[in-house]
Amino acid sequence: MLLRMSTLLLRTLREDPADAEVPSHRLLLRAGYVRRAAPGGYTWLPLGKLVLDRVAEIVRSEMAAIGDQEVHFPALLPAEPYRTSGRWTEYGDDIFTLADRKGAEHLLAPTHEEMAALLVKDLFTSYRDFPVALFQIQTKFRDEARPRAGLLRGREFLMKDAYSFDLDEAGLQAAYDRHRDAYRKIFTRLALDFTVVCAMSGAMGGSASEEFLAATPVGEDTFVGCTACGYAANTEAVVTRAPAAGDPDAHPATEVHDTPETPTIASLVELASARALGGRTDWTAADTLKNVVLTVRRPGAEQAELLVIGLPGDREVDLKRVEAALHPATVAVFEDWAAHPELVRGYIGPQILAKHGIRYLVDPRVVPGTAWLTGANEPGRHAVDVVCGRDFVPDGTIEAAEVRPGDPCPACGTGELTMRRGVEVGHIFQLGRRFTDAFTVDVLGPEGKPVRPTMGCYGIGISRAVAAVAEQHHDDRGLVWPAAVAPCDVHLVAAGKGPQLDGALDLGGRLSAAGLRVLVDDRTHVSAGVKFTDAELVGIPRAVVVGRRFAEGYVELRDRASGERVELPVDGLVEHLLAQVGGARRDRV
Repeated sequence: MLLRMSTLLLRTLREDPADAEVPSHRLLLRAGYVRRAAPGGYTWLPLGKLVLDRVAEIVRSEMAAIGDQEVHFPALLPAEPYRTSGRWTEYGDDIFTLADRKGAEHLLAPTHEEMAALLVKDLFTSYRDFPVALFQIQTKFRDEARPRAGLLRGREFLMKDAYSFDLDEAGLQAAYDRHRDAYRKIFTRLALDFTVVCAMSGAMGGSASEEFLAATPVGEDTFVGCTACGYAANTEAVVTRAPAAGDPDAHPATEVHDTPETPTIASLVELASARALGGRTDWTAADTLKNVVLTVRRPGAEQAELLVIGLPGDREVDLKRVEAALHPATVAVFEDWAAHPELVRGYIGPQILAKHGIRYLVDPRVVPGTAWLTGANEPGRHAVDVVCGRDFVPDGTIEAAEVRPGDPCPACGTGELTMRRGVEVGHIFQLGRRFTDAFTVDVLGPEGKPVRPTMGCYGIGISRAVAAVAEQHHDDRGLVWPAAVAPCDVHLVAAGKGPQLDGALDLGGRLSAAGLRVLVDDRTHVSAGVKFTDAELVGIPRAVVVGRRFAEGYVELRDRASGERVELPVDGLVEHLLAQVGGARRDRV
C-alpha cells in the first residue's frame, strides 16, 4: 500500500480545536484522522479508517482463534423483542427510537442480546448444536445526554459484541474464561496498559461481570486496586466490609439535645464535643449518621419515590454507586422540601421514616447494635445513642458511600485501596438465562427433555479502543502509534524537491512492493519544517527523511517513540525496514 500526501484526503491543524477536551480528541482531529459530523458522531478519514480497521482485525482474529463465528445483525431493530426482554423500558432515554411509515416502532441497536437469542432459537433444536459462540463488529447507538471527549463518549460507535450459548453453568464459565483470555491478548496486542476489574452488570443483568479499563487520567471510570493482593474493581462494584453486629440493648436510652445552627456534620461534631453530649468530648464525623434524601424513578413510572440513605457522616453519597445498585432506576437529589414537612432539612433522623412510609437503606457499616449521633427530626435538635435494631430498622443495605484511597481491601482485609482512572474498552458478562427465558429458547436435551441454554456476552468498543490507544500513546508533539495499529509502517518525507522528491517516491514504491504500508509526503507547496511537524503529529512509528545526504546515498531513519535518529545507506533500506517491521509483526501475532 502506498499513500501520497499530495492526493490524500488529509488536513492537519496547527492549533487545537476549541471543543477538543482530551488528548485523543485533540490529536485525532489535528492529525486528520477524524472530523466531527454531529454531536457524538465522527467521520473517519482515510488514515483514521486504517487505524480503525487494524484494531477491528486484531479483535476479529482473536475471536476467530477461540472459535467464535462472525455474523452481522441489523442496526435498525423492531421494538417487540426489546419489549419482551424488558429493555425497551429499561434503557429509557438512552436509546434512539423511531416509527416507520406504518407506525411500527423501532430502535437503533445499542446491543444485540435479543437478536442473538432469537437467532439461536430459530436455527438450533438439539443439544448437539451446542456450544456455540457468535460475534459481530457493528455500529451501535446510544442517545448520550452529553456526548463529550470525542470518540470516548459518542452517540454512534463501532463495537464488537459476542454471545456464547452453553447448556450448563460449567460451559458458560468455560466460554467466559476463553473470552477473558482472548481479551487479554487483544489489549496486549493493542499495546494498552489495562486492568481487569470487577464490575456491575447494569442493563445486561447476569451473575458476574468484569470490565477492561485502559488507564488514563481523563477516564470516566474510577477503579481501585489493593496494595496487598490482586483485587481490582470499578468503584461502583466495591463491596464494603461490614463490622460485626452488636447488642442493640447494650446502649443507654436515646437522648435528644438542643443543637442550634448545626445543619452540617462539621458544625454538629464541633458542638457535640464542646458540650460533651452523651458524656463524650471526642466526637468525629464517623460517629454521626448522615441521612441523604433522594428521588428514585423506575422505568415507566409516572412518579418518583422517596429514598433516604443513611451512612456515616464522614462519607459522601456517590450517585453513580447508587444508580448502579438500583439499576434500572434513575436517581436524583431530593429538592421539594415543602411537599414533605416531615423531613426537616439538616436534622433528619431514621426514627420516623418507617412511620411515614419512606424507604430507608443504610451503608453496610450501619449494623444492628451500632449507636449514632443523628437528627431528631426537629429544627435545631439532634439525638444521641440512636441505635440500629432498637430505635430504627432499615429496609436494607446499599453500597452508596464514596470509596476513598486508603479504605481497607474488601477481598483480603489487610491491604489498602489505591485509586486510578480509566476508560472502559471491554466488558464481559455471565448473563445466565435472562434472555433465553424471555424468548423461551429451549432445545432437546440428551435425555429427551427440554434444556434451556445459558448465555454470556462480551463487548469491545472498537472506536473507543482507538481513542484509548491515542490517550496512552502520544507526546507534546503528536500521536505515537504502536506498530500494531499504526495506519502505515513507514512515513517517507521528501525534504526537498527534484531528486529528493523523486527518491522518496521511488523508495515508497519499492517499500510498498515489498509488502510495507507506506505514506509518502510528496507535497511541494509546504516547507520541510511543516512536513517534519506533520510527521510527528501523524505519529507513524518510523519516518524516513530523504534529505541533504540523499545524493551521497544516505537517508535518515527516525523512530517516533524513542526519537532515535540514524543514517542508513539507501541500498540497504528496504531490507532494514523489512527486518524491523517483520519482527514487529511476528511479535504481534
